[in-house]
Amino acid sequence: MYYRPDNLNDALDVLCVKKLKIAAGCTDLFPATQNEFLGDNILDISGIDSLRSINIEKQFRRIGATTTWSDLIKSELPDCYEMLKQCSKQVGSIQIQNSGTIGGNLCNASPAADGVPCLLSLNASIELSSKEKIRILKLEDFIKGSRDTELQNNEILTAILIPKTSENGHSSFVKLGARKYLVISISMVACRLEVLNDIITDITISIGSCSAVAQRLKNLENILIGKNIKSDLVPEIYKFEYNNFISPINDIRGTDSYRIKVAKVLVKNAVLETIDKF
Repeated sequence: MYYRPDNLNDALDVLCVKKLKIAAGCTDLFPATQNEFLGDNILDISGIDSLRSINIEKQFRRIGATTTWSDLIKSELPDCYEMLKQCSKQVGSIQIQNSGTIGGNLCNASPAADGVPCLLSLNASIELSSKEKIRILKLEDFIKGSRDTELQNNEILTAILIPKTSENGHSSFVKLGARKYLVISISMVACRLEVLNDIITDITISIGSCSAVAQRLKNLENILIGKNIKSDLVPEIYKFEYNNFISPINDIRGTDSYRIKVAKVLVKNAVLETIDKF
């Protein structure tokens, strides 16, 4: 069965009676089957226009789940979203950016999902809709592990919610892979920074591809808050005990020890690149 509704209510109705695999851009779903066709029952939500939008609400900026990477690149957004735009430009090819969705990136829950560190650094929450209710979860509570989320069989991830209190300052995204484009990252870092009179008043640093789930480095953030951006922050960044907060694996792209070394460099680069924007 392949079902492609044009409104959310119809999509939620069918989820109540059938077990379906939800598809949006399908940039990862179809290749993952390694077959010539999708064998499961599919609910394609890409025809639901209300899920592809970026709107401002009372306390949040609402990014619809089927908003594509290209949509994000083209959107006029505050400076704090610079990291998300940089990330979007490095997600696969232009064809992937045109089809792939930010909601799909989260539901896929790959440890190397490019969007997750950026959204963690924006303190994002996730809206999960079912026929009975709407649930709001912090992103850090939504992704439980590699390919494992809190999404229930009767739910659709309908939006990402960014609090207005996080829409300040500048941000940067840095990523290391075997090449610049069309690559799964060895490690990546997203940093958002707020500064007043050269003093760091708020900073969020998130690192991906170095654990089963991307992590906020809150202890390092606490160390850097209150520091002067004109002082040398590199020693503080380099002496931080990354091993206590991330648990990188050994795979074809890099060893765990290499990823620890890379993490320090990428965090330093992300922080300094963000500082340079002030």
